[in-house]
Amino acid sequence: MKTIYTDALVIGGGLAGLRVAIACKERGLDTLVLSLIPAKRSHSAAAQGGMQASLANSIKGEGDNEDVHFHDTVKGSDWGCDQNVARMFAQVAPKAVRQAAAWGVPWSRVNKGDRTAIVNAEEVTITEPAEAHGLITARDFGGTKKWRTCYTADGTGHSMLYAMDNKAISLGIPVHERKEAIALIEDGERCHGAVVRDLITGELVAYLARTTTIATGGYGRLWSVSTNAIICEGTGQGIALETGKVALGNPEAIQFHPTAIVPVGILTTEGCRGDGGLLRDKDGYRFMPDYEPEKKELASRDVVSRRMTEHMRKGKGVDSPYGPHLWLDITLLGREHIEKNLREVQEICQYFLGIDPAEEWIPVRPTQHYSMGGIRTNEQGEAPHLKGLFSVGEAACWDMHGFNRLGGNSLAETVVAGMIVGEYVADACQSYPMGSHALGEQAVSAQNQQIDALLAGEEGESPFALREHMEAIMMDKVGIFRSGDELAKAVSELRELVRRSDNLVVMNKKRHANPELVAAIRIKKMLKVALSVALAAEARTESRGAHSREDYPQRNDRDWLKRSLVFWGEDNQPRLEYEDLDVMAMELPPGYRGYGENNAIPHPDTDKREAEVAAIAARFEDRHQRQQQTMDYQLPEKFMPKNQRRGELS
Repeated sequence: MKTIYTDALVIGGGLAGLRVAIACKERGLDTLVLSLIPAKRSHSAAAQGGMQASLANSIKGEGDNEDVHFHDTVKGSDWGCDQNVARMFAQVAPKAVRQAAAWGVPWSRVNKGDRTAIVNAEEVTITEPAEAHGLITARDFGGTKKWRTCYTADGTGHSMLYAMDNKAISLGIPVHERKEAIALIEDGERCHGAVVRDLITGELVAYLARTTTIATGGYGRLWSVSTNAIICEGTGQGIALETGKVALGNPEAIQFHPTAIVPVGILTTEGCRGDGGLLRDKDGYRFMPDYEPEKKELASRDVVSRRMTEHMRKGKGVDSPYGPHLWLDITLLGREHIEKNLREVQEICQYFLGIDPAEEWIPVRPTQHYSMGGIRTNEQGEAPHLKGLFSVGEAACWDMHGFNRLGGNSLAETVVAGMIVGEYVADACQSYPMGSHALGEQAVSAQNQQIDALLAGEEGESPFALREHMEAIMMDKVGIFRSGDELAKAVSELRELVRRSDNLVVMNKKRHANPELVAAIRIKKMLKVALSVALAAEARTESRGAHSREDYPQRNDRDWLKRSLVFWGEDNQPRLEYEDLDVMAMELPPGYRGYGENNAIPHPDTDKREAEVAAIAARFEDRHQRQQQTMDYQLPEKFMPKNQRRGELS
């Protein structure tokens, strides 16, 4: 049996995984990255609009700081996030943007003097101060008080991924491409690495490590239509779930992006609306001000997606062979702006729709986009019940997004969490011993036996048929709007698919380069994650963020201010547990998000905590002291210094 040893094993070659690897390598550790594809092709490259960080350089960002960013993030999460993590994130994000600039990200910059912009469908003049000239600028995004989304036109993820991968190359970090982790090597208490299958040769190899980090992205491809890349299948979450020791946190928290093109589901960035684009119905009417008069098109993504769906339900959608849709109008931005700042959107429209978005409206509708939930970790990014296993980025429930992610916060999270968690991974590498060869041999043998059985079978279920059925269930019954009846059906049908997946058959009997075998290995894990999503959604009898129950329309802080935890049991069925969120430890107690009717059922401790927070605020004039006294948080020492801003002395 072939065995590869390393200090830090990182599964996933996107921004989050590369940033963890860089942190470990810079600490002098032997570090190795596994990737299904070349790292520069990772799904991080698809992020278009930008990365949030409270730099406050642009005139529209003046007054922004960590406090404002933190408040926006918590409100955006509908009070479902870990507020300590949100604080950690807001503190480090400006450092991450500036470091990325030093590593070669060509951020768009402030130009002094007057410029025109579209705000609320009107052309306005914005005057940038001379002292801000050349600093990193920002655009508007949904659910934020300030313009803080730093960008490189609409190719931000692409620029960041190339810079990050180039940094990894300069440090000599090896990326083993075309490799898939199909199981974790663990002894019930600690993770020691992974069993890895070579997608070309079919060989199984034991990768033994002091720490293992899963950074494989989200699980959007459980749905039939998603903005996610085809590699985002949830198998990273699946191999963690299969240990029985690792929980999926809040798997039911699924975001649908408002503006994916019809019919293929490719994303058009929130930057279209942030730069002034409008949503229109079949009559050309701009409808969002009727639903959200304050934020309009720039309400939080969960809110905009629901309002669009409600409007189409009223018969205001545009009929098409692919179902109703609405229009995204960016023509008012002008050709020069589109060709400079929204060029990827323009190319997508030209290649996939045959239209020029500078002249024609774009057909869009909400589509599955992001997984707020994932592998449950503590604030250091480590799985509480399986030491040595870390997770970061969209693969993880760290949990800074709660039940709704703000646009620009996910691209920021990949790098920020990679920076923070990477330091804790490096610390763990220096204290955890290397796994034994015997343990790796045992894990590889078990996986080889399963593959042998798959290849030997002559009758059974097609992995492709099971996947198609799963995707339809998730799309039809676990979507934007949910109900108890439909979720119960989804749970029942997915349980049956899990049972049927025990009897898979593949017609192609080759061990190497066999897509059918790959599908059979993956579908068992995908079905477990899908069932976890549906089960947690059925159990959560409230509406919070992107989890919208038509039969339980209220956010219920009294009964549901808690995090869902789904474990996989020895009976091959999921088990639900919960983790309470402590109101008395919150810096920002639950309140009104600012959208629609304020119908939340309050938590009994909210008033008491609000009084405590107000009393602390009255005692401390300095915002840093006030924050520390209200909710202290910990970070690696290197990230604790204050962030500098133009015109801010403290």
